[in-house]
Amino acid sequence: MKTHFLCPLSFLFFIALAAQAAPHAHPNCEAPQDHGSTLRVFHIFSPCSPFRPPNPAASWEESVLQLQAKDQARLLYLSSLVAKRSVVPIASGRQIVQSPTYILRAKIGTPPQTMLMALDTSSDAAWMPCNGCVGCPSSSLFDSHKSTTFKSLGCQSPQCKQVPNPTCGSSACVFNMTYGGSSIAANLSSDTVTLASDPVRGYTFGCIQKATGSSVPPQGLLGLGRGPLSFLSQTQSLYKSTFSYCLPSFKSLNFSGSLRLGPVAQPQRIKYTPLLKNPRRSSLYYVNLVGIKVGRKVVDIPAGALAFNPTTGSGTIIDSGTVFTRLVTPAYTAVRDEFRRRVGRKVTVTSLGGFDTCYSAPIVPPTITLQFAGLNVSLPAENIMIHSTAGSTSCLAMAAAPGNVNSVVNVIANMQQQNHRILFDVPNSRIGVAREQCT
Repeated sequence: MKTHFLCPLSFLFFIALAAQAAPHAHPNCEAPQDHGSTLRVFHIFSPCSPFRPPNPAASWEESVLQLQAKDQARLLYLSSLVAKRSVVPIASGRQIVQSPTYILRAKIGTPPQTMLMALDTSSDAAWMPCNGCVGCPSSSLFDSHKSTTFKSLGCQSPQCKQVPNPTCGSSACVFNMTYGGSSIAANLSSDTVTLASDPVRGYTFGCIQKATGSSVPPQGLLGLGRGPLSFLSQTQSLYKSTFSYCLPSFKSLNFSGSLRLGPVAQPQRIKYTPLLKNPRRSSLYYVNLVGIKVGRKVVDIPAGALAFNPTTGSGTIIDSGTVFTRLVTPAYTAVRDEFRRRVGRKVTVTSLGGFDTCYSAPIVPPTITLQFAGLNVSLPAENIMIHSTAGSTSCLAMAAAPGNVNSVVNVIANMQQQNHRILFDVPNSRIGVAREQCT
């Protein structure tokens, strides 16, 4: 299976490598500075985002459909993937960079240039739009000429063998990658990257020189997967391949979430489920989802719909870049039908795009509990329902997996992770989850 260097973002986490965009009028947009190893995170569409669309979608329905379309591209990407203490603030990027993702600030180069980057647990590489890029949508480009520590990596560098489709027409290692419906060409480069106060010298990333297509995001990306070029691998001696994040709600105004790097100061009272590894999709964080409850009832789901199978790629992953949880069709159908039954037959069910369980009248939704091996995660209404801005329509924020090669994968997405601390403890092969108010 071909592995791509980049991923189509849906609700990724943007590492606010602080591109200081035009100030916003909202009084809460003046956020405190990053400190120590903790960075503030905000949503890309939040009111404080410099990338917030100047003309937001005309309706809530249009916004939902746009997000769902981005999720489809994200899921196609996922299908192609067969110490110290540092806290970085995270924000919803929805109103900041016109993207349904999470972002944080990072500093690149010497002297440092502040950039915004998306946080993505299912991607390995870091990349950013650089000076001279043709087709990059952002005016906030990293200027490599102004950094005294910037280096282009040649074709003989070991990293050149770890990127997709490398070419060596010149002395620099150039590679191509796909990103949703776009193609990107980048020079393999290195420079100092600083999250909060911890500089990482000689960090390898892609410096984008050309982008074609409509899905190239206006900011960079930081991959938190498990591959050789991921942030975890490149900072293993510093952060011991351990991190956690707490994602604020999409409507959060500033950097109220956080990314904690390293094993120090991670939560002590947290329950874990084993982390599984699929050699065919080595970057992804697979977990063992054994059942789902709607209300107090364990839904009858065929065992094969949840089973982990490295050969076929089936199973369940935790992903920061997908917005709405997708379940394989037999699992989703069982959950949806029980959800509708619990709500009651007197309320009319409608659909919106790919969401087939929507209501125009107020409802009291049942709790949905994800049952992992050794860990239950109960999702209240805020994690399972999306609402129109007028409050007249609400939908179950889950859907069936698309009918493609990714139809065998259950994706636990970022809306269902909001206001939870998700701890990735790779050395001990486990993922922890604890309820935490990030907003």
